[in-house]
Amino acid sequence: METLEYTDVNAQVVARCKEGDRKAQYELYKLYSKSMFNVSMRITNDYTEAEDVLQESFLSAFRELHTFKGDSTFGSWLKRIVINKSITKVRSRRLQVTPMEESQDFVDEGPEYDQEDMDYKVESIKRAIQLLPDGYRVVLTLYLLEGYDHGEIADILSISEATSKSQYSRARKKLLALMEEQALLK
Repeated sequence: METLEYTDVNAQVVARCKEGDRKAQYELYKLYSKSMFNVSMRITNDYTEAEDVLQESFLSAFRELHTFKGDSTFGSWLKRIVINKSITKVRSRRLQVTPMEESQDFVDEGPEYDQEDMDYKVESIKRAIQLLPDGYRVVLTLYLLEGYDHGEIADILSISEATSKSQYSRARKKLLALMEEQALLK
């Protein structure tokens, strides 16, 4: 059986970091800080909290770098740390996920509106996402923007897969309603 290996363009910098090279740590920070801040900002929806998460994540990554085995890229390993710390930050604000009975099956009702008629600007969508309740925003962000599937989201948030799907469906409907409201206010 063939082993899958990841080619990490920053493997040499990571190796230097593992040896305690502070300049290499700064290089990794410069390479990843902006994108990791954006990931955290999408989840926390708070600039100060996203900054805190960014700093905590890098400190944690450098402290735990010896556990990084290279079976993924450093960026994806770091992103997982950022996502987990962002979710922890949001949970500390009492992340509210609407519970659902475990036996209830999720039914995707499909889009409520014709997507071609929904030609909204990116800024309008960003503003609407920021207005979503924490639980909706976190699931929507992890699914749509970070590319996790509902099983992975369920594991990350310690909820059922059905709850993840339900939260995503409700978030999508709420997002569309918010975007419609914004359009009417203009």
